[in-house]
Amino acid sequence: MISVRWLDGIVRCPRCGSAKVAWLEKAKLYYCGEKHPKQKFSLKVGTVLEDSPIGLDKWFPAMWLLSNCKNGVSSYELSRDLGVTQKTAWFMLHRIRLAMKNHSLRKLGSTGGPVEVDETFVGGKPKNMHASRRLKLQTAVHGHGDHKTVVMGMLDRDTREVRTKVIPNVKRETLQTEILKQVQGAGTVYSDRHYGYDSLKTQQFIHETVNHLEEYVRGEVHTQGIENFWSLLKRTLSGTYVAVEPFHLDAYADEQAFRYNNRATRDNPLDDSDRFMLAVSQIAGKRLTYAELTGKVGETTV
Repeated sequence: MISVRWLDGIVRCPRCGSAKVAWLEKAKLYYCGEKHPKQKFSLKVGTVLEDSPIGLDKWFPAMWLLSNCKNGVSSYELSRDLGVTQKTAWFMLHRIRLAMKNHSLRKLGSTGGPVEVDETFVGGKPKNMHASRRLKLQTAVHGHGDHKTVVMGMLDRDTREVRTKVIPNVKRETLQTEILKQVQGAGTVYSDRHYGYDSLKTQQFIHETVNHLEEYVRGEVHTQGIENFWSLLKRTLSGTYVAVEPFHLDAYADEQAFRYNNRATRDNPLDDSDRFMLAVSQIAGKRLTYAELTGKVGETTV
């Protein structure tokens, strides 16, 4: 923990940055010699683990499992493995997902490669719903998918990095705003024939489309890469997590994107320990309380 938070191995106060720190053996805490409130601190202060009574001997195995289990790990399974309650395990997993979130400011396509763009609908199948709800969906004014949550994804073919975001709808304005935020200007974008991607060429992009009614691949033009990611995400959601609220869907997509972006490939020989260390290295400067997780207050960043 020390080597990850402070690369030079010198423990510093997370509140004032001072290296004038002493270890209190009896209290099992560090003490900052500078004058300010809360001079005592543990290694968890200033990280996503702050204020957690759970020890690092349980936090680290949880991070290892979530970083390396291909289809994720459920809170019920984690609670049995660690000897904590299911509610505690669920809270732990969400805090780790926040640490896994990609905060890179680099735009996709900045290396010159094409970017695949697609959207998918996540939600329950009508055949598994109560008859009254199925009838309500059948008589709805709008079309298929209104009861589902929309997730937009972009894949940089050069760096093999995927980014996802839950969006409110598939309107042109919504889709193209996200593309302008994430994709390098004058880059190449591949998509399907959805009307939401119309006029991308007027935004200074090189835009090629594939008509899925007729073909799936036309030379280099296809969206098979991002659709592969969708299959992994949906397998995780339906097989491991079973029921995910739309409010939390972004976090589950971030979790899957973390494993996908840091998987072992020919050009990226990461192993399980590398992914684990990367997740641990990203816990500092983030905070998630139970009230924030349950939607009672906004997200906090320390």
